[in-house]
Amino acid sequence: MQTFVCRGKCYYNDKIYIMGILNVTPDSFSDGGRFFTVENAVRQALKMQEDGADFIDIGAVSTRPGATFVSEQEEIDRLLPVLRALQGKLKIPISVDTFRPTVAELALQNGVDIINHVGEFSAEMAEVVCRYRAGWIAVHTVGASANEVEYPNGVVSAVQTFINDYYNKATAVGVLPQQLMFDPGFGFSKNAMQNKELLDNLEKLDTRGSFLMTALSRKRFVGELTNVKEPGERLHGTLLFDRIATEKGSCIVRVHDVKEHKKMFERI
Repeated sequence: MQTFVCRGKCYYNDKIYIMGILNVTPDSFSDGGRFFTVENAVRQALKMQEDGADFIDIGAVSTRPGATFVSEQEEIDRLLPVLRALQGKLKIPISVDTFRPTVAELALQNGVDIINHVGEFSAEMAEVVCRYRAGWIAVHTVGASANEVEYPNGVVSAVQTFINDYYNKATAVGVLPQQLMFDPGFGFSKNAMQNKELLDNLEKLDTRGSFLMTALSRKRFVGELTNVKEPGERLHGTLLFDRIATEKGSCIVRVHDVKEHKKMFERI
């Protein structure tokens, strides 16, 4: 049985977990601006908890293709007021989506349990994760998220190489395997057909005993494969693809629509 631990909390892969997405940004691809104020962000976090989320993932910087650069200070200014306002109100772990070790450490000092890190292994981030015994989600991408990349040996092989390399480097500096979780990075540096290839072969990924998380919610390739242009109208495609992902080994789905996913998984 696989285990995931984050700051003393322990989870087993005997169920499907739901991670609710909370973007405290003005420009995220699907819900940018909706939860940009502290009041709206807190209200949405509590609603997702009530709807059945097992985790909340907060992002203060958009990772959509073409997003405006945000300084470290601006990311902190967006994030910390929300984290402080949520203290004592949420009963479920908080993840923060950041690639900056300084932001990660401030988040962990303010009640966060998990760091969701898009990109290559960072020794500095590993040091922060070790110091706080936090969970660490490693998300595959190659360069800027908007780049489309050729994978000579196939996208599945590329993601597997990423997992192996990240796992070896992280555990070599003291991160426990149980602290790691791997996200194959749907939508990051992959076109629609590469994303489909990855989803079709998801069960072939070896996460080295760590949890596998998938983040498919409302993404562009979901719309391309289901012929739905508007991100907010991609619920049915998202539910379908998340069902497939969990049948192929994903333990956690990262989603905008918590209630609908909760109902789906309760019926399985």
